[in-house]
Amino acid sequence: MKFCECGSMMFSLIFLPMLASSVLSASGPEFISWFETVKMRNKTIRLSYKPYENTWFQYKKDYGKSYPETDVDELRYTIFVSNLKLIEEHNARYVMGEESYYVGINQFAGMTEKEFSEMLGLVVQNDTEVNGRCSSYLPAENVVPDAIDWRQKGFVTPVKGQGHCGSCWAFSTTGSLEGQYFRKTKKLVSLSEQQLVDCSGKFGNHGCSGGLMSNAFAYIKYFGGLESEQDYHYVGKDQICNASKSKVVATCLGCAYVKKGSESSLKSAVGEVGPVSVAIYAGPKFIRYKGGVYDDPSCTARVNHGVLVVGYGTDAGKDYWLVKNSWGTGWGENGYIRMVRNKSNQCRIADMGIYPLV
Repeated sequence: MKFCECGSMMFSLIFLPMLASSVLSASGPEFISWFETVKMRNKTIRLSYKPYENTWFQYKKDYGKSYPETDVDELRYTIFVSNLKLIEEHNARYVMGEESYYVGINQFAGMTEKEFSEMLGLVVQNDTEVNGRCSSYLPAENVVPDAIDWRQKGFVTPVKGQGHCGSCWAFSTTGSLEGQYFRKTKKLVSLSEQQLVDCSGKFGNHGCSGGLMSNAFAYIKYFGGLESEQDYHYVGKDQICNASKSKVVATCLGCAYVKKGSESSLKSAVGEVGPVSVAIYAGPKFIRYKGGVYDDPSCTARVNHGVLVVGYGTDAGKDYWLVKNSWGTGWGENGYIRMVRNKSNQCRIADMGIYPLV
């Protein structure tokens, strides 16, 4: 953190609350909202969400939540406030330079950790499920750049949303195939996740109940490809397979996996090939992410979420992976997260790197 930022920040935290007592009667709630936020690196960081009742009302309005039964509404409110307090505590640490990322309200703020975990859809039994379907990635001798963002080169479609379906694996799969299809044809086409949800069951996937990217690539190779999102719309629930080979847009010849646990191999693959499908552990802190470089030393549990690495770089001396999620643009940094890189394979991000061969 730069000294000038810290000085400005301390002014906000110390001077403004003192000033509030002398002008509060004249300024009212508008002044309260003013000193309950802090500006850092052109980002507004929310330090307090009080009064919680007002924030709860606004949250339900913003996210279309409705709980007609009073007892249900009260229960959800209790969960919501508990999550708000965690957000406030974390952001206070961020402002003091004790955290590298900040958090905020999103569509999951009214859910318990258990409810959220049930939405995560990565199903992994053992490494054979991945490596048995894919060939090993052998890095080329080319030197990859120190930083890259494949969005800037046209390889990445807009952020999508999986809804309440555990189909993260499908979005991770289409993301890397979209990138490789663009590399081959210079055409960026949004591919159908719903086709994978509906049709890849015989290859070990379970629709909205979870799946695996390597299984999805095996299905794509077998069937001959994927339709476009436009032709096979995403609905976020299990349906009867309705795929048509006559509408196939992109296909793959198989897949390649990155050396397990090796962030250097993952960097080589991303830098040389393009976006790479990966699996991570998405825990309670990950859920609330809003911005910055996500660095959570406790993020060591087994992978449970499929995402897409679309680049990497360094911010203020902190190496990061640029990751596309499938929770809509209202989550994180417009649907993306920067996850710490070169720090003991945090969140297991290099455990299951995989991309299609086209």
